[in-house]
Amino acid sequence: MPLSAFADPAQLALMLPGGPAPAGLNGIAFQPWQTAPKTLAGWSQTEGQASLDEPPLKPKNGKKAAAGVVITEADGRIWLVAPTNGFGGYQATFPKGRLEPGLSLQATAIKEAFEESGLQVEITGLIGDFERSLTLTHYYTTRRVGGLPTEMGWDRKPCCWRRSPGF
Repeated sequence: MPLSAFADPAQLALMLPGGPAPAGLNGIAFQPWQTAPKTLAGWSQTEGQASLDEPPLKPKNGKKAAAGVVITEADGRIWLVAPTNGFGGYQATFPKGRLEPGLSLQATAIKEAFEESGLQVEITGLIGDFERSLTLTHYYTTRRVGGLPTEMGWDRKPCCWRRSPGF
């Protein structure tokens, strides 16, 4: 996909690890998150967490707690990640991961967004809890505040799609 696809919100735009990236999107530059936490203690205090009235996550039936994000752009696009080799049966999905000891659900969600998409996000709200085959995932709405998708984790490829009506 050419980088010109980023100029049109109706186009699918794709970034690959180590590949080219536009200078920015919707007035936010694509630049590496230089101060991203490197430890669980750092992630527990990371910026972007919000003061939300959210219910506790109570997994049942052997499910593990997880947190994920829906990253939106000002022009209505959303970011997805494409797991390498369709891991988990997904062609494309929202960044998410299991809760790690010492991290809140919000910190986990922000960490997973960064690791899987290369993006720095800020939580804007709570969507709800969704049961998957192995997890109960707490999903948040977020907005991109920085980061560079071409520096995402090796096991993902992010892509940006226009938000569908009714989302």
